[in-house]
Amino acid sequence: MNLITAEKLGVVLDGLTVLDDVSFSLAKGEIVGLVGPNGAGKTTILKVLTGALKPKAGQVEIFGKRLRDLSSQLLAQKLGYLPQETEIHWPITAERIVALGRIPFLMPWEDFSGADEKIIETAMRATDTLHLKGRRVDHLAGGEKALVMIARLLAGEPEVLLADEPVQGLDPSHALQVMELLRGVAESGRGVLVVLHDLALASRFCHRILLLDQKKIVASGRPEEVFSPENLKSSYHIEAQYGSGDGFYVVPWKRI
Repeated sequence: MNLITAEKLGVVLDGLTVLDDVSFSLAKGEIVGLVGPNGAGKTTILKVLTGALKPKAGQVEIFGKRLRDLSSQLLAQKLGYLPQETEIHWPITAERIVALGRIPFLMPWEDFSGADEKIIETAMRATDTLHLKGRRVDHLAGGEKALVMIARLLAGEPEVLLADEPVQGLDPSHALQVMELLRGVAESGRGVLVVLHDLALASRFCHRILLLDQKKIVASGRPEEVFSPENLKSSYHIEAQYGSGDGFYVVPWKRI
């Protein structure tokens, strides 16, 4: 059974069509990369899957049920969403931000249990943010803040993770760490749909790629299938260098 099935999605915003006849799926055990040029509609797809945007056409099923039939609490427990930009302006510590990932599992006014605290610590350890405990998030550097938000996502232990450019602003080491984490989450039996602009990371870590362009998915399949010279020329207007050391990878090389 697919974790997510989207069929013939169409989205209109301010009178303009931003998605047209978009269909795809996400299965257990896979990380799927959603790629495409700026403005192609990648973030819009994630917002539809969270219920934040209602499509004009088509439907979404999550865990075998229509999205509209799922309660907000169940959706919050089973689906984790990391938006592209999250502004935090209040003086809250890093560990309290991570702890927010456990909120969907608490009753009103219920405090965190010892099990919750252990999950929070595990998420911070996995993202290399334990040393940020006690630090105010509004005082952190951009990359540090991004890692804290990823820890919050992991603390919710969702079955499906939706991440919008999670490596944006991270140095190469932490970017690799985040992609390794997401790949590991997927291969533990969950599913990850991740928006990426870094084609090298997408080709290195994703099981499948969805290439979005001109409001549609124009290619879908394994990285070596989707990142063909023809597709990169058509959608990105670039040429790339290819390699196959420990696995297939592509490096954008020059503009056409």
